Amino acid sequence: MVLMSSLDKVTDGELSVKLFVVLTRALQSVEKQVIQDIKSHGLNLTEFSVLELLFHKGDQPIQKIGQKVLLASSSITYVVDKLVEKQYLERRACPNDRRVTYATITKKGNALMNEVFPKHMEAMREIMGGLTMEEKEFVITHLKKLGHYAKEL
Repeated sequence: MVLMSSLDKVTDGELSVKLFVVLTRALQSVEKQVIQDIKSHGLNLTEFSVLELLFHKGDQPIQKIGQKVLLASSSITYVVDKLVEKQYLERRACPNDRRVTYATITKKGNALMNEVFPKHMEAMREIMGGLTMEEKEFVITHLKKLGHYAKEL
């Protein structure tokens, strides 16, 4: 598939830089819209990410949440504290290991996510509406390939 008619005039390095710039700008534009949607529900991006993880995956060790939602471990305690304060989460000690504490979504947190998540899914469909389903699958496949390659470098 040829994307540029002058592809043979562009070096691989130049095309790689252009890909990086286009990918970064696209991410910034998409992220801006996603953050705006999440803020409309009274949450910030990290709070929503933690709630979404627990909503879909169940209780999680607090020490592992940061890895799963791409959040620095130093920030996770602050986010969990805020969600506990809002009564969306509670901490639960692990019965088998006193060093481990789990984050558990509360009834109030579940109610919020049951209300908010379908709206968020619709917003995501709209935000990503510039691509067909086939194009989305293509982009997902190739970005995963790119990500795995870059990780191995």
